[in-house]
Amino acid sequence: MMKVFIDPKEWEELTFRPSNNNPEFRYKIRQTFEQVQRFGDEILRRYTKAFDRVDLDDFALSLSEFKGAKVSEELASAIDLARTNIEKFHRAQREDFGELETSQGVRCWRKSMPIERVGLYIPGGTAPLISTVLMLGIPATIAGCKEIILCTPPGPDGKINPAIIYTARLLGIDKIFKVGGAQAIAAMTFGTETIPNVDKIFGPGNQYVTAAKELAQQYGVAIDMPAGPSELLVIADKSANPAFVAADLLSQAEHGADSQVVLVSDDEDLVNSVLKEVESQLENIPRKDIAKKAIENSFAAVFEDLETCMNFSNLYAPEHLIIQTTADRELAEKVEHAGSVFLGPYSCESLGDYASGTNHTLPTNGYARNYSGVSLDSFMKKVTFQEISSQGIQNIGLAVEILAEAEQLEAHKNAVSIRLKSLES
Repeated sequence: MMKVFIDPKEWEELTFRPSNNNPEFRYKIRQTFEQVQRFGDEILRRYTKAFDRVDLDDFALSLSEFKGAKVSEELASAIDLARTNIEKFHRAQREDFGELETSQGVRCWRKSMPIERVGLYIPGGTAPLISTVLMLGIPATIAGCKEIILCTPPGPDGKINPAIIYTARLLGIDKIFKVGGAQAIAAMTFGTETIPNVDKIFGPGNQYVTAAKELAQQYGVAIDMPAGPSELLVIADKSANPAFVAADLLSQAEHGADSQVVLVSDDEDLVNSVLKEVESQLENIPRKDIAKKAIENSFAAVFEDLETCMNFSNLYAPEHLIIQTTADRELAEKVEHAGSVFLGPYSCESLGDYASGTNHTLPTNGYARNYSGVSLDSFMKKVTFQEISSQGIQNIGLAVEILAEAEQLEAHKNAVSIRLKSLES
């Protein structure tokens, strides 16, 4: 059951997340990378047999599998609604940045360009994440990325969940590969005989996938963020519905045994009511055993007031933050560190996971202090331009000469001086 702390003093200890950072763990990830870099598809087959317990000759999804994937009309309709809202929210993120004259004769501007090749990692395992295909695939296609690679682990039958294929096909993503885990990240980092290498890797995953993404950066491949096990923090006061809060906590706990959920409140009675609801609701969810382990990694805390609750939340920097109080909007103004925020009794986190429009690929493990969630910008790079006229170089050239000379970079100074002298003559 969740641990309960009454007015805790050791805040730093409470911000600790379940993790596996021992040297042996890191060594295994590096070894996987070295093996994939050296042996390519051959070692991927071995890993797939060992971890996914399936023999595969070809990792690429066949044309018949791609075209034949079907879902129920009900699911297709739900996917379409989610797609519409996510597209609306991400298309609105396009930036128009016009030319700016910083000094007379000095014009600067910036242009957004898509990252050419991106890799999308879609977790499989106990819960194939159809929604993650939407959350990553939609901004990638809006951005105009030329090549989109999708990797996801196969099931015991050697196949990919048809809903994942259907959703990818809906978005125009046809390069789909049956490979998961750290080895999939390594494959997209180096490229193999079958799987292309990419410029940037996106997608959540377990601790192995997160560590692999971090290692990929050492080989010149960018990542969206260190997105590890899911987490949720709820701030609730006595006005909150205990059943709603408990349901929210369990919705994240069922993601994985290494997930963490946190409840903070200024009302001890509310906390006790929520914990009773958690016990009751836990018995009725199919992923009870997984959620139970996550609950054991989780806690509730009672603070003297809501402002203190918010201060703790900012220190914890949660992936998801739900605020269910009589002062939701006021508290929201005090949010400093959070991946995505949900306000009021009906704004459950599940809606953001699927269909409200915001992106659910968010920073975890305290990275909300310095990372944003995935957005359209995540799939773009910004290139700056400048055009300086003869008048412009005369206006700023002297200052540049002085600065270059102060930094003892005479060639820099000369590149300006030679032009100024040509104008004098």
